[in-house]
Amino acid sequence: MIDVKGLTRHYGDVAVVDDVSFHIERGEVVGLLGHNGAGKTTIMRMMTGFLEPTAGQIIIDGLQVGPATRDIQKRIGYLPENCPLWPEMTVIDLLDFQATLHGLAEDDRPRALRETIARTGLKEKALAPIHTLSRGYRQRVGVAQAILHHPKIVILDEPTNGLDPTQIRHMRTLIAELAREATVIVSTHILQEVQAICARVLILRSGRLVVDTRLDSLASDARLRVTIDQDGASILKNIPGVTSVRNTGTTPRGHLNYILNASLETAPLVARTLAEKKVQLFVLQPERRDLETLFAEANELHETAGEKK
Repeated sequence: MIDVKGLTRHYGDVAVVDDVSFHIERGEVVGLLGHNGAGKTTIMRMMTGFLEPTAGQIIIDGLQVGPATRDIQKRIGYLPENCPLWPEMTVIDLLDFQATLHGLAEDDRPRALRETIARTGLKEKALAPIHTLSRGYRQRVGVAQAILHHPKIVILDEPTNGLDPTQIRHMRTLIAELAREATVIVSTHILQEVQAICARVLILRSGRLVVDTRLDSLASDARLRVTIDQDGASILKNIPGVTSVRNTGTTPRGHLNYILNASLETAPLVARTLAEKKVQLFVLQPERRDLETLFAEANELHETAGEKK
């Protein structure tokens, strides 16, 4: 459905997006996660044809951005960050105008407007001028104009920005509904949003893609947390069933923490081996790996790689 290969964007000597590649299947809900300035918005602008890449290729539904940008844009619904709206127009007039831009036939517009207004919870504000709306309602209008033409791909940049908790829940429900008929890409810097909405996450750091994984795979990762009184990395690495060892720092009492890639069945052997080596063991437990842990690991690895350079 979507193939991104070697995508790069420079501003002068600064690489805002640096050699990013990924593939998204039809019907996936994918989160672009990263700190502000990680390159998420720039990637979305290039995918939608609003910004030209310095290098790389984007193929969407068999068409290449550049030669076939206009045809691709007909297949996409896009909510940009801080979506620009005409403040003097009413909600329904703006959406009717957007329907014209999307090429909806005049006879089809009333039904499309009714459906979209209902889906985005804008019925009570349909006749209100845009400038009278709260930030949250303006965000809803931005989503409405993005899904008005039933696009195959929906790209949402910070869709819950400015929404209150009730509106956030409504937005999550809407995105789940959209995923039944479209591929959805959501950009955010909020971990909870990716956890609640997406099946897969792409984590960006300083313009580079550092993690690409499905969220359900995190729960199946077998890991153990070990806390001991001395440097035991070499001992732990040689235990059968342990595939990797990572030092995660020290406790306030000076004990060393390690994360082992190993199953729970390996725990008795770990404890026995440490006892034989006269290493004091303070903690040995399964390590719960979630998105927050993964995000922290990705940042640590990137910072370590930067220091080595």
